[in-house]
Amino acid sequence: MKYVQTEQILEIPEGVQVSINARTVKVTGPRGELTKDLKHIHVTFKKVNNRAVKIIVHNGDRKHVAALRTVKSLINNLIIGVTKGFKYKLRYVYAHFPINVNTVEIDGQQFVEIRNFLGEKRVRQIKIFDGVTIEASANQKDELVVTGNSLEDVSQNAADIQQICRVRNKDIRKFLDGIYVSERGTIVQDE
Repeated sequence: MKYVQTEQILEIPEGVQVSINARTVKVTGPRGELTKDLKHIHVTFKKVNNRAVKIIVHNGDRKHVAALRTVKSLINNLIIGVTKGFKYKLRYVYAHFPINVNTVEIDGQQFVEIRNFLGEKRVRQIKIFDGVTIEASANQKDELVVTGNSLEDVSQNAADIQQICRVRNKDIRKFLDGIYVSERGTIVQDE
């Protein structure tokens, strides 16, 4: 069944500017600027006023209409990123061999370096995306804090760190070692 016209209204908070040019969304706010290319999704944007944008799908089927809410969520994540920023906290879990995590720079590119995971000699390296900072927590032992404006970059870096520390060829019920995401939130906390 085709839906003739479906629409969602996206509210834009104060201090944030959203400009859309050929389905490329550019959001500017107090923490910086983020850009998202949505050319692969067939939606129409219409400016209602300075504080609202209408996202419209014409003659869409069920899956096409479902993409409408996805586009709204993607732009909303950009708005949260430029106003509050995103922060993920990861905790090291180990039974015997303490995990050693450092940030290093190799040829001008930042990496997270993980050593002594399960006592292995192998050094694991994860590339840090541009605009993302990874540092050891100041007030908590064995904790890593991943911060940045782009939710996609911050969450992907956290996922890469968690996935590279998976236990292989052992019983994962007994070997619980690894680096796990313990907390997700924003840098600027709501009072």
